Amino acid sequence: MNTNETLSKLRRRAIRPSDDALPPVVVNEKDGSPMVLVPAGRFTMGDDLDRESPQCSVHIDAFYISVYAVTNRQYRTFVEDTGHQPPNIGARIDSLSFWREEGCPEEFDDYPVVLISWDDADAYARWAGCRLPNDAEWEKAARGPEGMLYPWGDRWDENNCRNRGNKGEESVAPVYSYPEGVSGYGTWNQSGNIMEWCSVWEGENGSGNVTDGDDVLRQERGGCWRYPDKFAFRASQRSFVVPKAVNDFRGFRLVLPVHTCNE
Repeated sequence: MNTNETLSKLRRRAIRPSDDALPPVVVNEKDGSPMVLVPAGRFTMGDDLDRESPQCSVHIDAFYISVYAVTNRQYRTFVEDTGHQPPNIGARIDSLSFWREEGCPEEFDDYPVVLISWDDADAYARWAGCRLPNDAEWEKAARGPEGMLYPWGDRWDENNCRNRGNKGEESVAPVYSYPEGVSGYGTWNQSGNIMEWCSVWEGENGSGNVTDGDDVLRQERGGCWRYPDKFAFRASQRSFVVPKAVNDFRGFRLVLPVHTCNE
């Protein structure tokens, strides 16, 4: 099943079940992203398995998050609509680029867009009427209602996500790959395939009062096709990178706050 078929099914399901209930699935009309509801509430963030992931109880408001990472097809529309620069072509530190001077071949439409900076991802999110997830939103969606260590459960299984151990001669996979790895909320590939940009600066305490700058780091989440270590694929795993970093293993997905959806 390709993303167009999946989107058609989701559109049929994206209805309000009652006057006072939020629909479990919506479709962002600007870029066609199917998005699933993550309800408001408190969850345990972190797993205490390393110093970057201390456990704490966090309450967050309800939000919608993209079922899939943003694809080359979607990013092409954004580039054509805004004149924004396409993904970095032939980046020196990377070996993978589906994009050429004339654009991205249609055969790679359903692959996640990579080779973009944090600013590129943020520009797309704003164009789509959304934003990037903060790290708590990203983690809650990945862990599912049961708070699993990995999106699919508490046991590592390399067959549930794209990683170095099972990629063979390939690199990234289409966004609808690895259905066994879908989270309890219905998000695909939050573990493996690509790392994903988040909106929070390193060291940000939730106030948002952090000075922007090229020397301040952004968060990335998710593990990727280049990584071999199972601990890198935990839902709680986080790392930090300069916002101008451009790599062939990093993309993003979107968040739509419920108050925005209801306006």
